[in-house]
Amino acid sequence: MNLTDIREVKVLLARHGFHFSKSMGQNFLIADWVPQNIAAAAGLDETCAVLEIGPGIGSLTQHLARQAGKVAAVELDTSLLPILDETLADCSNVEIIPGDVLKLDFNALIDDKFFNFTPKACANLPYNITTPVLTRLLECGRFRSITVMIQREVARRICAAPGDSDCGAFSLFCQYYAHCELLFEVPPDCFLPVPKVTSAVVQLIPHPTPPIEGDRDAIFSVINAAFAQRRKTLLNALSSAYGRRLSKDELRQILLDCGLSETVRGERLGLAQFSVLAQRLK
Repeated sequence: MNLTDIREVKVLLARHGFHFSKSMGQNFLIADWVPQNIAAAAGLDETCAVLEIGPGIGSLTQHLARQAGKVAAVELDTSLLPILDETLADCSNVEIIPGDVLKLDFNALIDDKFFNFTPKACANLPYNITTPVLTRLLECGRFRSITVMIQREVARRICAAPGDSDCGAFSLFCQYYAHCELLFEVPPDCFLPVPKVTSAVVQLIPHPTPPIEGDRDAIFSVINAAFAQRRKTLLNALSSAYGRRLSKDELRQILLDCGLSETVRGERLGLAQFSVLAQRLK
């Protein structure tokens, strides 16, 4: 069965009485080049085990199974389970795990199911859980690579450099943990139903060690303060967050001591500058 042929997909879904759920962000791929390219970009071989999130009807899963040693696919929608039983019947190295990925213990899964494999993550992520899923995948620290399709605007933010208008707290969070690259875009007509936004595939390759020195929690406290109100200057943003402990004049002097203008905005700073600033604020 061709899981990216819209006619065959519609027949499959009708036979199982499946109805799309907007709350789960379900959009199934109907362009074969997309799952092919995602799986190819993941750099898989028989030594790899892949965590897939939201397999849908299994169009990407089939490609992952052909290349990886093992695939564990987590699916929240129980109405898709009998469909996956049918579409993945020939994929003996795929295990479907019913449940909510946001409640899944990644370390326990890797220890239990990926023993002697190199763990990787690859998915057509539901847009409404992109941030929490990527946060947990990165903080887990055990995936060799994370290759996911997400909303294009979010992909651009993840990969944005300091000074870009798209750069924000989540950009710096992702870049603290990994090298981030936008690989390619996917137009809306590649999905059923057709979404209102363009998608993009982004790849995150975790750093073996953090790219900067300093206390992680302190650094991200400053970053979160800097971006809490994007329109404010960094001085005013820090004053809102640290004003009980440091006067505005003291904060202004700290910025100047760090080589920063009192009118600079948080989006202009990179991780190294935030690390220095966090150290001075302590």
